Amino acid sequence: MLDSKLPNVGTTIFTVMSQLAAQTGAINLSQGFPDFDGPQALRDAVGRHVAEGRNQYSPMTGLPALREQVAAKIARLYGAQVDADSEVTITPGATQAIFCAVQAVIRPGDEVIVFDPCYDSYEPSVELAGGRCVHVQLDARDFSIDWQALSDALSPRTRMIIINTPHNPCGALISRTELDQLARLIADRDIYLISDEVYEHLVYDGRQHASVLAHEALYARAFVVSSFGKTYHVTGWKTGYVVAPSALTAELRKVHQYVSFCGVTPLQFALAEFMAEHPEHLDELPGFYQAKRDFFCNQLAGSRFTFQPVAGTYFQLVDYSQIRPDLKDVDMALWMTREHGVASIPVSVFYQQPPEGQRLIRLCFAKREETLRQAAEKLCAI
Repeated sequence: MLDSKLPNVGTTIFTVMSQLAAQTGAINLSQGFPDFDGPQALRDAVGRHVAEGRNQYSPMTGLPALREQVAAKIARLYGAQVDADSEVTITPGATQAIFCAVQAVIRPGDEVIVFDPCYDSYEPSVELAGGRCVHVQLDARDFSIDWQALSDALSPRTRMIIINTPHNPCGALISRTELDQLARLIADRDIYLISDEVYEHLVYDGRQHASVLAHEALYARAFVVSSFGKTYHVTGWKTGYVVAPSALTAELRKVHQYVSFCGVTPLQFALAEFMAEHPEHLDELPGFYQAKRDFFCNQLAGSRFTFQPVAGTYFQLVDYSQIRPDLKDVDMALWMTREHGVASIPVSVFYQQPPEGQRLIRLCFAKREETLRQAAEKLCAI
C-alpha cells in the first residue's frame, strides 16, 4: 500500500460543506465564492480574446501586459515600484503561488511559523517540502498577533513566517505598526516571509490595507500573493499572482514552470484589458462589499448569534454560544445545514488546537442581497 506523503489530509471542509449544501438544498454561505458574475466588460473580453485566437501558451512568467498592470496598480495604491519583468509572476491561482514559494525556500528540517486560525493550504505545502509548521495562536478576542508567543516560537530552524491580511477566516487586519514590529523581530535572522494578501481590496470602514509591498524591509525577504479571482468576482478563473524581489522571484519561477508552466492565456488578456480600462473597479470594491457586510449584519441583528462586523474579507464570523453551546462547531455547521438550510464553515478547522469553548462559524457574504436576506431569515429563526 502507498505510504501517503500527507497522511493527515482528507477532503477539505470547504468541499464537504458545499456538497452537503447541494445535497440538502441549503443556502451555501460556506465556500468563499460570489453567487453573482464578474463585470460584464471583463466577461465580454474573454470571449473576444478566445474568438481572436489568443488560445496558446502564454509566457511562463505571465502575459507582459498583465504583469505591467499589476506593477502599475502597486505603484498607484501602495507607492511601491516593482519591476514587471523580474518581480511579478502570474500564476493559476493564489494557492499555487503559495505552494511554489514554499517549495522554493523550504528544505527538510526547516520550520515555518503559521498563525492559527490559518488557511488550510499552508501546512500541506510545507510538509511536502520536508518542513514543519509551528502554530502560533492569534489572540482569541480580536485575532491580533501575540508577539510574545511569536518570539517564543522562533528558533534557529525557523526559515519562514506566513502572514495573512486581511485574514481568512476572521477578517482581521495587520497594521503598519505591526508590520514594523515584525520587521524588527526578524531583522537579524535568515527568515523569509509569505504575505497572503488575496483580500487586499476588501477593507472596510475607511481603514487602509497595510501591504508588505509598501514595507521596504519586509518586502526584501517576501513573497506577496494576491488573487484576481477575489478582486474581480471570478474565483473559478483560478488566476493570481506573486510579487517578490528578483532573486526570490527567480527561485519561485524555477518551481512554477514545473507545476503549471503558465496560466490560462485568454483570461490574462481579458484581465490586462479590464485593469487598464477600468481602474475604478478597485476603488469601488471596498464600498461594494461593505454594503453587503452591513446589509447582512443588519439582517442578523434580530438573531441569537453574536458578532462584530469584520474589518476585511467577505467572511463574517458569528458566535453561537447562546444557541447551541453543547455543540462543537463542526457539529453545529452540519446541524445548521441539515436542519435550518444554511451552510457555513466551522472555525476550528483552521486551528491545530482550537481554543477551549470557542463557538464560532464563518459565513460568506459575497452573495446577492436576496440570497443574504433568505439566509438571514433562516438564521434568525434558529
